[in-house]
Amino acid sequence: MAKLELNDVRKSFGAVEVIKGVNMEIRSGEFMVFVGPSGCGKSTLLRLIAGLEEISSGTVAFDDQIVNNLVPSKRGIAMVFQSYALYPHMTVFENMSFGLQLAGASREERRKRVETAAEMLQLAPYLRRLPRQLSGGQRQRVAIGRAIVRNPRVFLFDEPLSNLDAALRVETRIEIAKLHRSMDNTTMIYVTHDQVEAMTLADRICVLRDGLVKQIGTPIELYERPNSLFVAGFIGSPKMNFLSGEPARKRNVHTIGIRAEHLHITEHGEWTGNIVHSEVLGSDSYVYADIGSAASQPIIVRENGTSKHQVGKTVRISPIEDHVHHFDAQGQSIGRMPLQGAA
Repeated sequence: MAKLELNDVRKSFGAVEVIKGVNMEIRSGEFMVFVGPSGCGKSTLLRLIAGLEEISSGTVAFDDQIVNNLVPSKRGIAMVFQSYALYPHMTVFENMSFGLQLAGASREERRKRVETAAEMLQLAPYLRRLPRQLSGGQRQRVAIGRAIVRNPRVFLFDEPLSNLDAALRVETRIEIAKLHRSMDNTTMIYVTHDQVEAMTLADRICVLRDGLVKQIGTPIELYERPNSLFVAGFIGSPKMNFLSGEPARKRNVHTIGIRAEHLHITEHGEWTGNIVHSEVLGSDSYVYADIGSAASQPIIVRENGTSKHQVGKTVRISPIEDHVHHFDAQGQSIGRMPLQGAA
């Protein structure tokens, strides 16, 4: 288990600064997830922690020991990549034990560690198979098992599920969550562009944009109390609805945000709109309504079950006021303000 501290970490490639002064603490035993749009620097930051890229300035410390000049093999880390990186001519057992063999572990120790990891990841029946005889999810579990047998202080995951189909992503995500619970003495850092993975796996999430940390918090903190328009729009699916114009002026702010589940179609709603699209997902439905100049795109209303509202219908929509988010002209979150004229 290790506590990590990043102090003013920067990384430049030539004249281009990719990581622009990151400061954060990752707690011992924590599952931290880095999220952000493509090109925000999340994978680069992971590689700086791993020692696969050289830090331009700043420090990375494991348990108060600065590791800037330590090679990856001396940092006590194990990394899982999206590409699996398995040896095709080796069996599952051989792939999982190869690193231990290079480290000089005895045959018996290798056997015990691999069998323990295989049981944990439900790979025991496949130890004699070659990678080509496995499904994508099984191959990714082999890659994870190869990391487990090394007993690392820190696990680093770089978008490990991005090559899997939707069903396998869910299955493997559950396996990673179970792994975290069973290895609560190991710090885990996970990079993904998929916010569902972030919300379901993380103890805390770090949202990155353009090489800068925009907000760090638990999944619920980021969902319920985003500190900016960017975080509010990035966390949550569907994304938060944003309105300016009269709905914002009535609340003395530049922009308001409201999530789909906090909007209701009612007879005396605050806004009038025409339904332009409807998505029925079974347990709930998403209704898209054009309310005119108050929104640059249709706002989304979530309804339980099957929506009865047809495309082209004119409806009235109201927000739950306690769940309306307020943002200033710079896109920063500000405290809730009363409606003009409210008691």
